[in-house]
Formats: sequence, C-alpha cells, structure tokens
Amino acid sequence: MRPAATEVVVLDPIVIAIVVGVLLVALVAFVVTRRPDRGGGTATPPSVVVPRGLRARLDKTRQAVAGRLSGVLGRSQLDAAFWSELEDTLVAADIGIGTASKVVRQVREAAPADGEAARLELERRLIDTLSERRRGLARTHTPSVILVVGVNGTGKTTSIAKLAALLQEQGATVLLGAADTFRAAAGDQLKTWGSRVGVDVVGGQSGADPASVAYDALHAAKARHCDVVIVDTAGRLHSKANLMDELAKVGRVLRREAGDIDEVLLVIDGTTGQNAIEQARTFTKAVGVTGIIVTKLDGTARGGMTVAVEEELDIPVKFIGVGEGMHDLVPFEPAAFVDALLGP
Repeated sequence: MRPAATEVVVLDPIVIAIVVGVLLVALVAFVVTRRPDRGGGTATPPSVVVPRGLRARLDKTRQAVAGRLSGVLGRSQLDAAFWSELEDTLVAADIGIGTASKVVRQVREAAPADGEAARLELERRLIDTLSERRRGLARTHTPSVILVVGVNGTGKTTSIAKLAALLQEQGATVLLGAADTFRAAAGDQLKTWGSRVGVDVVGGQSGADPASVAYDALHAAKARHCDVVIVDTAGRLHSKANLMDELAKVGRVLRREAGDIDEVLLVIDGTTGQNAIEQARTFTKAVGVTGIIVTKLDGTARGGMTVAVEEELDIPVKFIGVGEGMHDLVPFEPAAFVDALLGP
C-alpha cells in the first residue's frame, strides 16, 4: 500500500502580509515603550502628583478676568479703546501696571486681525515673559540647604511639609530644622507635619537663638547623610528691622557652615496682591531670596500678582499652593498657569 499523500496548504499572500504587518507594529510599539526618554525637556518626574484641573483651582482669579476679558476680546474693532480696556483688565487681575503695559504693547505691535488672535497673542506674550527664569530647585551642596522665610500667616510651615513630601517622592532624604523659636508651638507644629510626611525634625527650646538651631539642623543633616535640610524660620513682619537682622544672622551662619545656601524661598500669601512685592524686596535685601512660593491661589481673585512679583523683582516663582492637600504645592509651570487664567 502506498503512503497517503501529504496535503500542502498554500497561504494567501494577502493574509501573510497582514500578519507580518501586525507583528511589526507590535514590535515597534514594544521598543518605543521600553526605550528610555533621552529628551532634554523638563517634564514633571513621574513621582510628582500634579493636581488635575488647575483651571478649577484658580477659578476665582479666572472669573475675575474671564468675564471682562471675553467682553473686550469680543469687540469687532481693535481700536484705541480696545487696547486701553485690555490693559485695564490685566491690571485689575493684579498682573501689575508695568507688566500689563508691556504685554499689551507687544500684542498690539503684532497686529492681530481680531479679538481671538489678540487673545492667543496675549497668552503667548505672557508665557514668554514667564519662561525666561529657572524654575527648578538648586541642589548644589550635600546636604542642599533650603531656608524658608516669610511674614506671619502665609502658610509657611505647611508649605515646608509639602515641599519635603515632594522631595521625598523624588528620592531625596530630607531633614527639617525648626528655627522658629519665637512661637512656643511652632516647633511642635513642624514636628507634627514632619511625622505626617516621615521626616526628622531638629528643634530647640522656646526662645533659643534661631541661628543656633539652624546650625544644629545642618550638622544633624550632615551626620545622617541627608540630601536636603529645610530650615523653617519665624514669621516676621518685613517692616521690623530687628527681626530682619535676626533672620540675616541665620542666613550668615548657614552660608558659613554649608559654603552657601542653595535656595532661600519666600512664602507669599496670594491673597495679598501687590502688597507682596514690598515684602519680597525687604526679605531679598536681608537674606537674598532666590525663589518664591505663592500660597492660597485657590482662594483669591488676585492670582495675577504671581506675574507681577516676577517682573518687578526678577525672582522666579518656583511653586504655587492651590489647595490644602499634601500634593497641592505644585511646581509653577508658566504655560499651564497662563492657560488656566486666560484660556478659552
């Protein structure tokens, strides 16, 4: 008996092409998703939780600007009255007279065809204005030293805790120094926050020399091999010369012991509007402010002061506070901020 013939199956060339194509697409997708990002951008680290709906968080400022702005931009003629009212709208949002005048002049010189084109050009010019400064935290020394200053009631202590949490999520080990020895409960408050975020706190007795507490915190951070030490200071009125002298002493001690201070962050209450500019000038003169944290922006219609502070003092806003949650202190991103205020 002869063996049965073997059946040969001939595949349709079209089917083969489809199968090969699917396999190639899957392979490319796998390679792309596995390949590390080698771009030179400043994308937010994956561990940082940025709150959704920045527009909603800045809603009070947005409402104060949007209604009036839409009325201006909806006009059919871009005449002198249009440009004057546009400038007035920006000033009313606490962006500042100087900044408003400059930006409106730039938009006018671009000769937009209509109100919508003017709005897009306005957004672009504001983003350009805010994009010229370095936003990231300086981390030159080990440990990096961050001194946090501000007047009473700005949310300084809670901002420190949120900053510590953010740095930990980025892989840094953090120690806090409770150099606010003026208020008896200040050290306890910072220790409570430290416990919540899981960082050690070095403090001193009530009434102790704040500079000595800062000294102890820095050397404790060195001994424990911490990456960052954040030093809290007593909230003080910028108009009190003796208190500003005391703060300057803290700065001198930290610079002497650490080689330099990586960042001096001034915490400003966003509800104070233009009054914050004089605060910033005085603190800068005393300790050399390098960056600003603007808090309570979710509860004010004066969020435009963020732009005014930068332009008046040439000091970058590095973080904004947009809520009470632990992740509601977020890096300041100019494009997102401008869109949240002016976008359609």
